[in-house]
Amino acid sequence: MSKLIAFAAIQGGYKAVSQAEGELNKALATYDAGTKIGFPNTAYYLPVIYSLTGMKVETLEDLQKPMAFARELLPPHIKLKLWLPYLGPLLDAGMAGIFSYEIIEALRYLNEPDFYVQGEDPDLENGRKWVGAADDTVLRKRGVELVDGSAPGFAAMVGAAPDAATAKMIVEDYQKKSLYIFCAANHNGKTLIDQCIEENMQIGWNTRIVPFGPDISSAVFALGFANRAAMAFGGVTPGDYKKVLMYNKDRIFAFVNALGDVGTEWGVAAGGCVNWGFPTIADTPIPEILPTGICTYEHVVAPVAHDEICQRSVEVRGLKVAVSQIDIPCSFGPAFEGERVRGADLYAQCGGGKTQCTELVKSAEMGDIKDGEIIIQGPDIDGIKEGGTFPLGIFVQIAGREFQKDFEPIMERQIHHLVNYIQGIMHMGQRDISWIRISKAAIEKGFALRDIGVVLHAKLHQEFTKIVDKVQVTLFTKKKDVDDLTKTARKEYRARDSRVDNMTDEDVDTYYSCTLCQSFAPSHVCSVSPERTGLCGAYNWMDCKAAFEINPTGPNQPIEKGECLDAKLGQWQGVNDFVFKASRGAVTHYNFYSMVIDPMTTCGCCECIASMLPMCNGVMTVSRDYGDQTPCGMKFTTLAGVMGGGASSPGFVGHSKHNITQKKFILGDGGLLRMVWMPKMLKEELKERIEQRATEMGVPDLFEKIADETVGMTEEEILPFLQEKGHPAMDMEPLVG
Repeated sequence: MSKLIAFAAIQGGYKAVSQAEGELNKALATYDAGTKIGFPNTAYYLPVIYSLTGMKVETLEDLQKPMAFARELLPPHIKLKLWLPYLGPLLDAGMAGIFSYEIIEALRYLNEPDFYVQGEDPDLENGRKWVGAADDTVLRKRGVELVDGSAPGFAAMVGAAPDAATAKMIVEDYQKKSLYIFCAANHNGKTLIDQCIEENMQIGWNTRIVPFGPDISSAVFALGFANRAAMAFGGVTPGDYKKVLMYNKDRIFAFVNALGDVGTEWGVAAGGCVNWGFPTIADTPIPEILPTGICTYEHVVAPVAHDEICQRSVEVRGLKVAVSQIDIPCSFGPAFEGERVRGADLYAQCGGGKTQCTELVKSAEMGDIKDGEIIIQGPDIDGIKEGGTFPLGIFVQIAGREFQKDFEPIMERQIHHLVNYIQGIMHMGQRDISWIRISKAAIEKGFALRDIGVVLHAKLHQEFTKIVDKVQVTLFTKKKDVDDLTKTARKEYRARDSRVDNMTDEDVDTYYSCTLCQSFAPSHVCSVSPERTGLCGAYNWMDCKAAFEINPTGPNQPIEKGECLDAKLGQWQGVNDFVFKASRGAVTHYNFYSMVIDPMTTCGCCECIASMLPMCNGVMTVSRDYGDQTPCGMKFTTLAGVMGGGASSPGFVGHSKHNITQKKFILGDGGLLRMVWMPKMLKEELKERIEQRATEMGVPDLFEKIADETVGMTEEEILPFLQEKGHPAMDMEPLVG
């Protein structure tokens, strides 16, 4: 190990600890010791300190204990001639520095409450580009991508490239590999984020270019995100530092890129990251640490050329990255899915209420289509003037020896994601309400409508090899052709919806499991039936059936229902047997149709969480995209932290939005008629379906009787409204006996 880098890291540790102590003493002299401290909207306190030590930091006074702990971690000042050839002093100094950086950032939230933007996106119009610590909603949403492989890891970038063009090249290289880019620190006053903005790149969680903060201390947010993943998704107990660090080494594939001169402050951060198994790859000639030990491969690698740094980093960390090589002029990958094409960037668009844009996937006979043929019926984009609109029909025909008609809607849903993966193209909606916006930058690179067909052909083959033998794509751009396709498509949509919506749990003998989330909720087993969609909202019974056909060894396995043990609550012997085995004995049974008595287990990915409101003799539900308090006294993030780790929690249950209006929704507890409170935006989103289901249940005006946040945020506030409206829950038998 290099003497020089260890010496610099230890010096940096002393400097970071002293800075944090100074700022803490100043804060204690300015504020009351009981002043609240922490990162907004998270149940994990200061997550690095909490995860590694178990210390819950909630007040200024609480900061003194981890501050003292950081001071104790500092190794003695060493002379180079007395150097010992092992990592211990560097690792200890690095951890002391990381603790200090987290304390510094917590104090920044206290002293400068408006410095960081809360949420996923920066507020560039008002000069606020830094997002700081991710809240729990962002963690849950983005953590899933680390689980399902759509985000294989993250690059923690500190400093800045020599120029904006080089910065763009490096960042886009990581985006193509679907990694997140976590940015912090500056080099001579310039940040990588400044350079991305200079190159008109969109920054924020949606594009995976995350602007944590301008100082090296802001890099602690990346480590906090990683440690929260260990606790939230890996079930690691706070304070079990060995498991936290091993989880990160083995499961969170991350590394550091140091762009610029590495001084003592960056050195201690790099030393700290080695504890996590995260190596540092630098563009300057700093001393290397090449033998393996804590990290999977090398610990510090330098200098690396800018055009090689992405590939070298991936190799050093040992990532398995699948790069989609699609023959189109624009970059392609999941990292571009969150891009927005705004007015100033817009070249042309279709759909979105301005024109008709329709998508349809149909099965075909093998001899009726030609694989890889892309037909453009009408003018291509080069016939559209800047700022113009045009109609579009996307008709995909798929043939396969094992392709079934039931797979059509599953393939159709892929259009949304795959078109969005094209850099500079924005896709919203589906079916006959799609909306595509094409940017000027995409046109400048040579984008043509044909490229949509190229993407769909290539990716449907790559991702559905087992069932897809041929793909032919026809793109209609003449109004009459698009209108004709739309008429045909709407008949298909109605037939599909009727078939799925009319299915009941009694119609089938086989349900399907989903254990995709077991990597972060080991005891969770989701059982999906026709009337109980997956709680994440991403899978219904038909989807799971198709997924099993595509991948027989995957997370969606058939479950033979077996003997019905309780028709009212929804419990079957075959399901119990499967759940017991799949949960490794942790869960013996659960009920499909009850949230009061032994409800289904819940992971952290549910769209909504329902909770009992005993005073109102009813239930409430809250969706993930609602961030305020609820009548049960907890926000969504708190609820998810309390009961979202794979447990069966009587009185609570996770579920999808669609499930709310399915006929079996908590039917054992009274069904939809028990619903007394929902966020207004969720209620409006489901209005038509709520009214339809309520009419079937004999209460056609139920929608008007359900309270929302405009009525009240506590049980005491909403109860008079429910009584005045005559909500049916008021006259139902007690929810709990």
